[in-house]
Amino acid sequence: MDGMHYEGMVIRPPSEAESVILQVTVGCSHNKCTFCGTYKGERFRIKDDEIVEADIRYAAEHLSFLRRLFIADGDALILPQPKLVRLLSRIREAMPWIRRVGLYGNAKSILRKSPGELEELRGLGLGIVYLGLESGDAEVLRDICKGAGPERMIEAGRRVREAGIKLSVTALLGIAGRARSLVHARATGEVLSAMDPHYVGVLSLMVLPNTEVGRKVQAGEFELPAPPELLKELREMLLYTRMSRGLFFSNHASNYLPLRVRMPADKDKGLAAIDEAINGNIRLKPEWMRGL
Repeated sequence: MDGMHYEGMVIRPPSEAESVILQVTVGCSHNKCTFCGTYKGERFRIKDDEIVEADIRYAAEHLSFLRRLFIADGDALILPQPKLVRLLSRIREAMPWIRRVGLYGNAKSILRKSPGELEELRGLGLGIVYLGLESGDAEVLRDICKGAGPERMIEAGRRVREAGIKLSVTALLGIAGRARSLVHARATGEVLSAMDPHYVGVLSLMVLPNTEVGRKVQAGEFELPAPPELLKELREMLLYTRMSRGLFFSNHASNYLPLRVRMPADKDKGLAAIDEAINGNIRLKPEWMRGL
């Protein structure tokens, strides 16, 4: 064997750039979000145990310098509990030096796990769950077919946190279009406050032609906010976000203004930096440097 077995497009959070990426599922169990073009045409499935085992053995032999591991693809938490328990136990046995295992979860897959089951996973090394909130606005969540409203999102986020697992939540600038931009920003800040995650990662919507949002933009049914409006949206979101500790990031490649705010101490500094950018005193990232 000359490497890991990867199929299709494998994505991971920016913070997992220096992690072993172990692909256990292909695609996303939900795969209905109107803005996401990642798994179009890809039927969700769980990979064969033999292939996953071969990848674990390869990683144990060749990637022992890495201290974190990320279980891909789009929603590995949907795996049945006994399978996840076996997988995490096997990772711990083969790679005892791994300090943290992470994966994506959505509201449905998180809430299908009991608090006790999540605690069991934490005990076996699951250290962080990445939850795509995108918006706290019920209307936007419905429009983008996210599969859960604000209340279930809050419940899912709290369940992760109460199990002692770190919670990283993503929010999406621009996803409400121009008309609901600030409504979406405020509602998102309020939902984030209710979740009180350890990390918030803010991304900017990149319109992809193979998505429903892309079709709406082409048809003139959806208008993406301009960069100054996205900055105002970011400011409103940060203003309404109260976290007891942790980091509020907008350092993803898609964003015009990279921001790293330690909460709550640096919140005012973060708002001031956004104001400077709105007033034209901080240069924004040029279009050609932005990416997914």
